Amino acid sequence: AAINVFGVYFKLQSFIFMPVFGLNNGMVPIVAYNYGARDRDRIQKAIGLAMAYAIGMMAIGTLLFSLFPDTLLSFFNADSEMIRLGRVALPVISFSFPLAGFCIICSSSFQALGKSMFSLIISATRQLLVLVPAAYLLSLLGNVDFIWWAFPGAEIFSLTCSALFLWYTHRKVLAPLSEPAPATLSDL
Repeated sequence: AAINVFGVYFKLQSFIFMPVFGLNNGMVPIVAYNYGARDRDRIQKAIGLAMAYAIGMMAIGTLLFSLFPDTLLSFFNADSEMIRLGRVALPVISFSFPLAGFCIICSSSFQALGKSMFSLIISATRQLLVLVPAAYLLSLLGNVDFIWWAFPGAEIFSLTCSALFLWYTHRKVLAPLSEPAPATLSDL
């Protein structure tokens, strides 16, 4: 039943994540073009607006998953055991949605600003070094309801890494944009 709940969750969460990925895909060229134009203010505005909208959309998803787990599960003809497990799973996992919104925008910002290795590090460590081991360790407690907490734990780790990399990127990539662009041969 827990595997079925996870499968239903995975299908439902795509309705919440897809608009954020669409927003994300629209933000990347704006940030990249303005990075090429050395327009730090527009880069920061684009990233800030994208984060605000992404976090807002994800917060709505958290509310839906927290307030209506029975209704959402009933779309998939869930039996009583699935509903019992889903009442715990959906709110717990969805707690991480707003954090994921922040991290998704950060990862794409890193790619647009030429720091794609940061995105790779965040994604790989979130999945392989945090989520899977945390889920395994929580499963040893003998209660499936604890396993769902691996998702918010992984997102908190991802948020921490994203914030640190964002701070570094701001300092090393965006802050120098306020300096004049180096002279080119065509300026001579």
